Amino acid sequence: MSTKIIERQVDLHLPKGKSCFLWGPRKAGKSFWIRKHLKGVKLIDLLQTDVFAEYAARPALLRERYEKYGKMIVIDEVQKIPRLLDEVQWLIEERGAQFLLTGSSARKLRRGHANLLGGRAWRRVMLPLSFSEVTGFQLEKALFTGMLPPHFLSESPAEDLRSYVADYLKEEIAAEALTQSIPSFSDFLRVATLTSSEILNYTNIARECGVSQRTVRLYFDILEDTFLGFRIPPWTKSENRRMILAEKFYFFDVGVAGFLAGRHPVPGNSDFGKAFEHFILMELRAYQAYREPEMTIRYWRTAAKQEVDFILGEKEAAVEIKSGKVHEGDLRGLRALLEDGPVKKAVVVCTEREPRSIPGGIEILPWQEFLERLWSGKLL
Repeated sequence: MSTKIIERQVDLHLPKGKSCFLWGPRKAGKSFWIRKHLKGVKLIDLLQTDVFAEYAARPALLRERYEKYGKMIVIDEVQKIPRLLDEVQWLIEERGAQFLLTGSSARKLRRGHANLLGGRAWRRVMLPLSFSEVTGFQLEKALFTGMLPPHFLSESPAEDLRSYVADYLKEEIAAEALTQSIPSFSDFLRVATLTSSEILNYTNIARECGVSQRTVRLYFDILEDTFLGFRIPPWTKSENRRMILAEKFYFFDVGVAGFLAGRHPVPGNSDFGKAFEHFILMELRAYQAYREPEMTIRYWRTAAKQEVDFILGEKEAAVEIKSGKVHEGDLRGLRALLEDGPVKKAVVVCTEREPRSIPGGIEILPWQEFLERLWSGKLL
């Protein structure tokens, strides 16, 4: 079966007259989705230099042109002209206008204290592809290419990944002047990728990059604000154990992270294990974004180094991820967590062929079955 994208999980669910921000990293598919699902809407694309120039020079053009328009207006990459949002708010409040505002960076808006419409617009996020959005899914391919649509479907994914990383440094960092030192940020990207999925140690990363801890924290903030990474907080509620309180960090896409780190995921090697864990986490993030926005994702680790990869919600499910066959020693973290208090479901996601149950209430699930249960709403 050939690999194909079927239907994206994102759904705006917008009532008539309600506006929305649609955030997400570059090349996640926002523009393609708009062209497919919102045919005929007025699109103001700020990536077009002539369009950008006229609105940057005179934001009031938006009001002058569309005060009586009466239909939805899409503004693509709205962060490029923060002052447009004042006009957007006026049109929403005074004329009942409806907007879809897409963007790949919230940082410029926050730094410029831009008008984020104060609750007048809902917030949606589009992430890279998920397992549920693809037919003919091939795990090994996905762990290498990542799940950004152009890379996942590419015949030359390595070249596309290389170009994406270069464009990212040029467009998201240099063009928006988010950082003054591109070489130091490039070093940071490499170190951050190598420490991805590990507990964040800002001091060590700063030493490796030759910059201050404050600068390292700023760089992590930049990655989050541009939707190119996110931090996972620890689970801290334990009466019996001393818990680790530091966060973990992950890049937004397994392919981009692998390219930056120079990884070559092959079944059985450590690169495959890291990529597999990252892939499952991104599926959980996608499910959170599209189906359960209130669901939290945390990790559990004690000072004695007992660890479970992810806890979903208020111990709705504990998820441990293991590439390869699951052995008794792989269950130590889950067993310790179960001793620490009730967990509704304890699951090990793996690459074994068949599901099985372990005494103590632990399920061993092949990754395909785990994801099918997740997306069908049968896991939580």
